[in-house]
Amino acid sequence: MSLPHEISQRDLRMRSREIMDAVEHGEKFTVTRDGRPIGELVPLRPRRSVPAEEFLAASASAPRVDYEQFRRDLDVVIDPYLHDPYER
Repeated sequence: MSLPHEISQRDLRMRSREIMDAVEHGEKFTVTRDGRPIGELVPLRPRRSVPAEEFLAASASAPRVDYEQFRRDLDVVIDPYLHDPYER
């Protein structure tokens, strides 16, 4: 049975299992009350990557990194030299 992408609050209450199964399988729904949209049901999916444009837009206002200072800060907390801790 194919479900419409717009469902009433009553339909959601009466057919919640069927609707939630559809959401779990990728379907999206707009929930209405008295014919007015009041919310959306969308599947949660872990995001594996961020589009380059979105990353650039989000990082546009980030402060610039002073790489030399960053390296000095790292050297304070991390030994900058490789060595074998078991070497005698």
